[in-house]
Amino acid sequence: MIDWRDEGILLAVRPFGETSAIIEVFTPDMGRHAGVVRGGVSRKIAPILQPGAQLSVAWKARLGEHLGAFTVEPVRSRTIAAMSDRLSLAGLNAVCALLARVLPEREPHRPLYDRTAQLLDLLGQSEVWPLAYLRWEQALLTEMGFGLDLSACAVRGTNEDLAFVSPRTGRAVSRQAAGEWIDRLLPLPPVLAGQGDATDDQILIALSTTGYFIAHRLLQSLGNASLPPARDRLLDVLRRDARIN
Repeated sequence: MIDWRDEGILLAVRPFGETSAIIEVFTPDMGRHAGVVRGGVSRKIAPILQPGAQLSVAWKARLGEHLGAFTVEPVRSRTIAAMSDRLSLAGLNAVCALLARVLPEREPHRPLYDRTAQLLDLLGQSEVWPLAYLRWEQALLTEMGFGLDLSACAVRGTNEDLAFVSPRTGRAVSRQAAGEWIDRLLPLPPVLAGQGDATDDQILIALSTTGYFIAHRLLQSLGNASLPPARDRLLDVLRRDARIN
């Protein structure tokens, strides 16, 4: 018999049979892990199994490669914060959907776990959440091996007037070095490099660039280059809130 205990973030839940549920949790030590929760659709347990919830979990299986079974206890619910406004709900769904899509099974990613818990604890704070989410997407790319290098121009080696990102290398390109390739480069708003004001329009431009690398580098490496619909819905909410078409 193999068993372990940890604390984690609930990413996804789906029915299993008539009374049970299969959940996926992201834990600091065991990574993204799935298991069956007996009675997971009952009135007692179902309210606990909400995406984004912080859970104490115990997993047990006869063999390590088996699906195994979870017992769960609530640590902290984020449901109230997520339901406080449409940005929070869309943000929570986007984070959980991306992690469920990109995280390898049973592989720990503690730095990303810590960043994710911090981000979700900011739900409901609409004045800081969009920028925190952008930084989280940058951290996601770095943790998964597709981090952006925005420190200097890939062509000239200088750090002046950096305005673009190469879609091929993920490195910054200055306006002077862009030349005839300018139409093929991705935008590099100052906020993406940690500079300038974090206005709504600048954050949205930055998210278009991080979204490109999540889709065409990270997800494509996993065999599917389409972003989760939940992320598209988050950007729709951000555009509406910023009144940007």
